[in-house]
Amino acid sequence: MTSAKPNTDYIVPASVILSMLVALYFVFIAVPNDSFQGPVQRIFYVHLSMWLPTFVAFGIVGVTSLLFLWKKDLRWDRIATASAELGLLFCTLGLATGCIWAKPIWNTWWTWDPRLTLTLVLWMIYAAYLLLRSLATDPSQGSVLAAILGVSGVVDLYLVNRAVYWWRGIHPAVVVTKEGDSGLTDPMMRITLILCMLAFFLLFLWLLRLRVHTAKLETDIDDLRHDVLAAA
Repeated sequence: MTSAKPNTDYIVPASVILSMLVALYFVFIAVPNDSFQGPVQRIFYVHLSMWLPTFVAFGIVGVTSLLFLWKKDLRWDRIATASAELGLLFCTLGLATGCIWAKPIWNTWWTWDPRLTLTLVLWMIYAAYLLLRSLATDPSQGSVLAAILGVSGVVDLYLVNRAVYWWRGIHPAVVVTKEGDSGLTDPMMRITLILCMLAFFLLFLWLLRLRVHTAKLETDIDDLRHDVLAAA
């Protein structure tokens, strides 16, 4: 008699929920107010945490799109599509939280700062990626064209990263320097930022896993439907 294999499906969602609760506690209770910005600075921890999953998601789109164009394996195409959806979601949240933070600090909802402008272009590229897939009359051709766009979007991803070094703008180049200097004057601020980034990155991984699995089920259902129609 063989023992049942333990179910580990609950580990990832439980980790996400726990890390989110801990991050929220630190953001709203544990971390002190910034001496200059006051309570509004607390949105910074959420705002900055949006960009790690955004960059990782769009990076995955570029790599898996390239693999799809090379191997013609739909598995890579499913991962690319799921990553693009989640990357666009986190990018939207990053832009939105940035606007909310900018209003009391910069006295404007938006400014055409080089990094902000290139980030908006990044959002448009991957919105076009998903739109191209949904509007394509030939799904296979739409997948190929979208994959080409997904690979080319990585160029703008790199420009977003380098914008603060190449062009004058209001965004700071780094949050923490190699020497340890930082705008986060209290050690608790750095801990809070790390916890928030970890929580949202785990959320991204969980959602990516779910979305890829859902896409696989959708493909299996379509194949089954075609087989039934062919048999009829």
